[in-house]
Amino acid sequence: MSRAAVPRIYFSLRSPFSWISLNILHANRPDVLTTCELLPYWDPAPETVDELETLGGTYHYTQMSRAKHLYILQDTKRITARLGLAMAWPVDRSPRWEIPHLAWLAAADDERPLVYGALMEARWHRGDDICAEDLVEDVLARAGVDASLARAHKDPAVLAAGARVLHRAYRDDVFGVPYFKFGNQRFWGLERVGWFLACFDRWRETGKFAQPDAPAAVPDLDVLVDANALLDAGALFDTDEPGGCG
Repeated sequence: MSRAAVPRIYFSLRSPFSWISLNILHANRPDVLTTCELLPYWDPAPETVDELETLGGTYHYTQMSRAKHLYILQDTKRITARLGLAMAWPVDRSPRWEIPHLAWLAAADDERPLVYGALMEARWHRGDDICAEDLVEDVLARAGVDASLARAHKDPAVLAAGARVLHRAYRDDVFGVPYFKFGNQRFWGLERVGWFLACFDRWRETGKFAQPDAPAAVPDLDVLVDANALLDAGALFDTDEPGGCG
């Protein structure tokens, strides 16, 4: 199957809604994560923006206002409390998001689940600064992953690969996460997980990208949540599932 024919999921190690969405998918529909292509999305540093523009792209995301940030903080607390997820809200001071995202991108396929799980546990369970290179080195080492991945953002080849990923996001019209892409169908946000699953199942049945016929075909998020099978971020992807992090 060609890369273009595979549904894509854009995620961010920064976003609480991305973290929650992938937890829900892993707990209820792990087949989705082993089938779709997962791609990171992050706030690029100036040199990455330059490379992205050289490729003919730009960055669609717009920094949020203080009011929106406070709302998201409140809303995330409500959601995680309902899901029973322990959470510590991190404080990001002058973050460089290339550090964690390029660590994930540079990791081997079988290492990516461990990188993701370790960084998400550090960020959302302990409130750690996962943009601090020395902290990321320690987190990865404890997870049994090559700690030098924390310095992948200094490798020009990895930076170029990151710019190409962001260029794909630009071409897919990504402006926030989680973002699900099926042909010309796009779904954005935690509340669209049900629509995404309905579209995914139609695709598996027919081999075609198509929007579900009626809202009745869309799984309700409450049904997914009430399955009561949500896992810790540290165990989000089982390492024995090939391609789990796409």
